Amino acid sequence: MTTTTAITATARPSLHQRFSAAVYEPFLALGERRGGASRRVSLLGDLRGAVLEIGAGTGLNLPHYPAAVDELVLTEPDPGMAARLNRRDAAGRARVVPAPAESLWFPDGAFDAVVSTMVLCTVPDPGAALDEIARVLRPGGRLVLVEHVLSPSPRLARWQRRLAEPWAAFAAGCRCDRDTVALLARAGWDVGGLRTADWRGMPRIVRPLVVGSLLRPDGAS
Repeated sequence: MTTTTAITATARPSLHQRFSAAVYEPFLALGERRGGASRRVSLLGDLRGAVLEIGAGTGLNLPHYPAAVDELVLTEPDPGMAARLNRRDAAGRARVVPAPAESLWFPDGAFDAVVSTMVLCTVPDPGAALDEIARVLRPGGRLVLVEHVLSPSPRLARWQRRLAEPWAAFAAGCRCDRDTVALLARAGWDVGGLRTADWRGMPRIVRPLVVGSLLRPDGAS
């Protein structure tokens, strides 16, 4: 297995960024106990080769990558999150870089898989992020994801839209009303294999999930 050296983001975390990073895992703790952690295990268990994770946060996925992943790169543009991510990866299993999802710092076709767990809800330009993901995937590569999404229930979707702005202010820009499935489809991804799930232990407006492994779109450059 190839081991890479962690690279810490150069920006110094602000007080707000340090606070947000500190409360992130406690806020998710109940959701992790009620299925989130086991979902990560099943999602990541068959990955191999070169893997990129976008928006890795504090590194909750890190313990679940199998030994068959021989190159692991984690992106995290938030300095507060990146500091905790580097501390969690004290053994240097991964390379940590501060690249945003909309502008990945890697050559075309560099990775066998890209992982996104609760990230596309927050990136400012998810369309650009999906284009970048397709670009850095090799032909036959996969986007492996679990994301909370706009509910198919009209009643819950109305509440998601009503509460979208206050939720974004509370949750560091996270959009509880983002229709990520539609965004994926418009970007050329085949969403037919996505399955739905429920993020138990979390507020209802972020409980609807989609989970799956999507092949890189044909024609992606």
